[in-house]
Amino acid sequence: MPPPIVQKLQQEIRDLEHELNRELPEELKRARAHGDLSENAEYIMAKQRQDYVGARLAQLKKRIADLSLINVNNIPKDRIAYGSSVVLYDVDRETEINYKLVTSEESDISKGWISTTSPIGHSLMGKKVGDEITVKTPNGIREFEVRSVLTYHEQN
Repeated sequence: MPPPIVQKLQQEIRDLEHELNRELPEELKRARAHGDLSENAEYIMAKQRQDYVGARLAQLKKRIADLSLINVNNIPKDRIAYGSSVVLYDVDRETEINYKLVTSEESDISKGWISTTSPIGHSLMGKKVGDEITVKTPNGIREFEVRSVLTYHEQN
């Protein structure tokens, strides 16, 4: 996986671990000093934040583990997959659209970077030049034709 993605996730993990292990225990300690915990809003909020941070940490660690399993040597060289740059013809709008398939962490529609898990990205996986796809998007059904593909390997 591209190092900036992993570095970004690792930084978020470090920040959350600091909050979980240093800041939240102090907040909880201060809140407990106010007395009755059942009606102590500060304590309740700190506990809820602690639960959220713990869940987010688990999510981030799983995502890093998932990303570490990606082997660029297994990315197809002859069809659309992660890292491919694709030119699509939008049948309804009679225009061409350029997309690059990336991870959800990298997606940025303003750059034309769409996640492999987005409706369009997912439907493109494994396709080749000339293939037609129909995609159910939040804005309705869209039809595309794959005009060109530049795979991850051709770009790196």
